Amino acid sequence: MTAKGGLVALVCGASRGIGRGCALGLGEAGATVWVTGRTERDGAGVVSLSGSVQSTANAVNEAGGRGVARVVDHTDDVAVEETIAELVAAEGQLDILVNAVWGGYERFVGVEPLSFGPFWEQPLAVWDSMHTRGVRTAYVASALAARNMVGRGRGLIVSISSFAAQTFIPPVAYGVAHSAIDRMVADMAYELDGTGVTIVSLYPGIVRTENVLANAEFFDLSNSESPEFVGRAIAHLAADPTWAATTANRSSSRCSRPSTASPTSTAAVHGRYAPTCCKTLRHRRTPHRLPVAWGAADAFSA
Repeated sequence: MTAKGGLVALVCGASRGIGRGCALGLGEAGATVWVTGRTERDGAGVVSLSGSVQSTANAVNEAGGRGVARVVDHTDDVAVEETIAELVAAEGQLDILVNAVWGGYERFVGVEPLSFGPFWEQPLAVWDSMHTRGVRTAYVASALAARNMVGRGRGLIVSISSFAAQTFIPPVAYGVAHSAIDRMVADMAYELDGTGVTIVSLYPGIVRTENVLANAEFFDLSNSESPEFVGRAIAHLAADPTWAATTANRSSSRCSRPSTASPTSTAAVHGRYAPTCCKTLRHRRTPHRLPVAWGAADAFSA
């Protein structure tokens, strides 16, 4: 697999936010990117934020890739299965799946009342939203995509997670959901061993998404990342000719964080927990290796 020509990716939850950034990063690498989400066009979504699958697909085209927009509610298993089947029929292959669907932030965008405080003061719906739209959607898409990837003997599945899986970040449901994603990825990796398919959990840092910027008073953005940075990391991972050939025999993790030497480059460093990095978590038997350096992917310019 190379990131230049021929790669076909499906980015789930790409109307806005990290999912949109993943789609653009892959588009920059020349990939064909199918983008899915609930918002068909700007201003027609369930939240007041900008972004839609069509505007993301257009941006992928402008970035140098080929964008294909599909309106999909990822809580609808049949719709997800039909979309993947349509993609495979049209493109002949699925090389990369990115699980970026998420829920539970509705209270920050006016859909639900703003709420903070400990878990007993949080709406019970926060748990359901994060686990249904976050964890379950990743499981469903991964299972459906793996059927094609395993049959072809190649593929990369990336589930967006968070360092909240390893340390306390409120609300409680947030950390538990990301812990579940990480465990799911590790167990899937165990069963994917020997198939040629790699699955990783990716940890962004603070990302300048539309939602974060709309609530900037609650965040320290001094070491934040552009949404496109996450997509560039995935593109570089897919471009590494050894990523699917290297078998790790011990449990480890590796992360990429900003180099102190240059704001326009990144350096790979080892670490079990690095809250400001993009980090991948893998099971010990998963054939996977991160490239030593991402190259000059500018994640931190305005």
